[in-house]
Amino acid sequence: MEQGLEFEQFASNRAHRLFQVAYLMCGDWHQAQDLVQTTLAKMFSVWGRLRRGGDDGSTIDAYARKVLLRNYLSQKRLRKSSEIVTADLPERASAPGDGGELRLVMVAALNQLPPRNRAVVVLRYLEDHSIEAVADMLGMSPGAVKSLNFRSLAKLREILGEDREALFRP
Repeated sequence: MEQGLEFEQFASNRAHRLFQVAYLMCGDWHQAQDLVQTTLAKMFSVWGRLRRGGDDGSTIDAYARKVLLRNYLSQKRLRKSSEIVTADLPERASAPGDGGELRLVMVAALNQLPPRNRAVVVLRYLEDHSIEAVADMLGMSPGAVKSLNFRSLAKLREILGEDREALFRP
């Protein structure tokens, strides 16, 4: 298969999942699209080298997640000084009634976490990666990931308060 067509197939198969992860990390539709586009562009530039590895695809998927994560964290560091708060969020989110509200409540809660904490939660619970895999992606020790994970979950419980119970009712 021609290299360009092979990459195009990879990109069309993985872009949606990469977008989901990016959106949960950054909480902004347009920024998530930019993150996915940047990730795919960086992958395209090294696609030949990635494919020469002869992998079944899992290494390429892991590489894509790592590139996405590093782009996200890099953008957060660069934008930190130029962010302008435009509105305050309510003290407590309203109790969700359907799946759409549930997603909005969770995204709003995730957005209140610092970038690395948010990345740990998304990679651990949305992507279902082990502590060790997340540590490798973030370049941290497993103990540091466990600590971030524990603090992040505690903060999410605090943010969601009583509404946390409503999120998980059938």
